[in-house]
Amino acid sequence: MMLTGLLFSGQGAQQIGMGRTLYESSETARSLYDQANEVLGWDLKGICFEGPEEALRNTKVCQPALYVHGYVVFRLLQELGQLDELQTACGLSLGELTALASAGVFDFETGLRLVAERGRLMQLACDTTKGGMASIIGGEPEAVQALCEEFDIEIANLNCPGQIVISGENEKVLDAVANSEGRGFKLVKPLNVAGAYHSRLMVSARDAFAAFIQDFEFKTPELSVYTNVTGQRVIDPKVIKENLVKQVVSSVRFETCLRNAAGENSVERFYECGPGKVLAGLARRTDRAIEVVPIYSSQDLEACAR
Repeated sequence: MMLTGLLFSGQGAQQIGMGRTLYESSETARSLYDQANEVLGWDLKGICFEGPEEALRNTKVCQPALYVHGYVVFRLLQELGQLDELQTACGLSLGELTALASAGVFDFETGLRLVAERGRLMQLACDTTKGGMASIIGGEPEAVQALCEEFDIEIANLNCPGQIVISGENEKVLDAVANSEGRGFKLVKPLNVAGAYHSRLMVSARDAFAAFIQDFEFKTPELSVYTNVTGQRVIDPKVIKENLVKQVVSSVRFETCLRNAAGENSVERFYECGPGKVLAGLARRTDRAIEVVPIYSSQDLEACAR
């Protein structure tokens, strides 16, 4: 038996058509997508399968879309018998909630309600602030931190060695980009995003989410799960809940999550549950010894079962 782990995608990985082949080929997928439509009260699967792209890119749509797709892939891998020795799960930002659902911290519907409200609140925060983000390729984290301090912005994502995302008020981010030469970076470019995720511009979303999440029951995880806030394993349901609230405004330490999930659990293979092979790319740049198999479509599942 192979020791396995799960990785779940974050916002930005979404693609029109996501989930369509799964829905067409699996009763389990149909049931989960139909349940999602019922819980949300709007046509998630229609937007996932058909678009338009503008709608799918919207934070309040995109986050539930990725959560449902990731969870469906997890369930179908389970049905195929690929997860008999499943050890751990972690995710990038929004993907952390999908990881917690896969670990039994809450059920599919509870996770969907949490994700939908998180996405709605973050979209509201985007609409009421003028935020932006930029990607920095190359250079040391210390140099990125110094740039952030100089221009009064924040580190949003520590994705892998040599890839960091900065976030804050749009003008300040653009000033930082314009003054980034001579600091050891290979490339610094603004990102096409709706707002300043994982920064203090999301404080209103964090505070409202803290009130919303309070009454939901969380259970002790059945797998090793890792919080983006510290990159460390979390076990206590109360701490898991607190970190999901903090995560809305804090830096996403995905590189640390991945290293710890792989190293502490002796994982031989991760399955990336989501579109675009984004996390496989981050894993390759983090440690080439970490094997990641991206699973997006029914064809990927068929190949996996052979």
